[in-house]
Amino acid sequence: MRYDFATPIERRHPENEWSSFKWQRYDDDVLPLWIADMDFASPPAVIEALQARVAHGVFGYGQVNASLREALCAWSETHYGWPIQPEWQLWLPGVVPALHLASLALTEPGDGVLTVTPIYPPFLQVAERTGRLAQRAELRPPQQGDEYWRLDLEALEAAITPRTRLLLWCHPHNPTGRVWSHDELAGLAELVRRHELIVVSDELHADLMLNEGESHRPWAALFPELAARTITLWAPSKTFNVAGLTAACAVISDPNLRQRFAAAVKGLQPDGNVLGLVSAEAAYRHGEDWRQELLVTLRANRASLVDRVARWPGVGMAAPESTYLAWLDLRESPVMQGIRSPQQQLLEHAGVALSDGADFGWPGFVRLNFGTTPSQLEAALKRMDSVLA
Repeated sequence: MRYDFATPIERRHPENEWSSFKWQRYDDDVLPLWIADMDFASPPAVIEALQARVAHGVFGYGQVNASLREALCAWSETHYGWPIQPEWQLWLPGVVPALHLASLALTEPGDGVLTVTPIYPPFLQVAERTGRLAQRAELRPPQQGDEYWRLDLEALEAAITPRTRLLLWCHPHNPTGRVWSHDELAGLAELVRRHELIVVSDELHADLMLNEGESHRPWAALFPELAARTITLWAPSKTFNVAGLTAACAVISDPNLRQRFAAAVKGLQPDGNVLGLVSAEAAYRHGEDWRQELLVTLRANRASLVDRVARWPGVGMAAPESTYLAWLDLRESPVMQGIRSPQQQLLEHAGVALSDGADFGWPGFVRLNFGTTPSQLEAALKRMDSVLA
């Protein structure tokens, strides 16, 4: 392999010179596998582009240049088979702000904002923070003879009311790692049409497909007839590990919807981060070889995790089809019976920090980030053995 995904990088710095939220939230004896932040250096092309930009020495207000827009257009057509246009792109500080801004821009106070759970926590906070009505439907967990989480269209329709305006969608799904089938998406599209919903499709993990030969198809590409009510959110942040550089893009093909969104967000967000924009272009233009090797490491880590979970009595996990996140069901684990928070139990007794499923709307689960070196993952799994096995 040309790139090093095996050597651990020191991310704890007592002087906070290079602070890491992931590694400094907990004590030094804790191994953190929680927030969606990988432990790998970003692609060399990204680092080199940033070094060149820093060497320039001037960090005034920047703008999104034509070269970046063209790079994303090329990435979309090459990887997703979706030819997008430069003018469809609205670059933003991040996907989470975009979720909130979409609620403010496209709904009125008291309107319903719908999502499905489990879902990563910011989705569940949008409605409350923007004065809208939170509406939820649950996914169907893996059943006997079915290894996947499924979209429950009946539950979703039951959650829709005449005030429902906005669907916050995650595709591929965080935290389960599910890549939705075409039948599931077609059923969802029918509900969107019938109830005239606007869809915000968070596709942050689109470039982390773990099953060989699979490629991502954006929601808006699958259902172009719904373009007038679709916002697609992309970012290089998860794939290329540049989340701290705050650069994301809303792709909106319909000019009226794009204008509504753009007008509403003025003054509510900063202009583009000049380093984030540089890193995004370098990633999309020159990061493909690195991404392919990353996927080799993530697939191997997934295999190690699947093998380990099989040894833990009562612990369930549907192997993620995308992302570097795994969603573990600890409700039937004998050692977790009567335990209010499995996440806290593993933190205190194994020294491993995971994400608490309660924050995703499903207590009794934990989310594990396996986007780390094989040695660090193995060390964490050995610690978890001491509790779960």
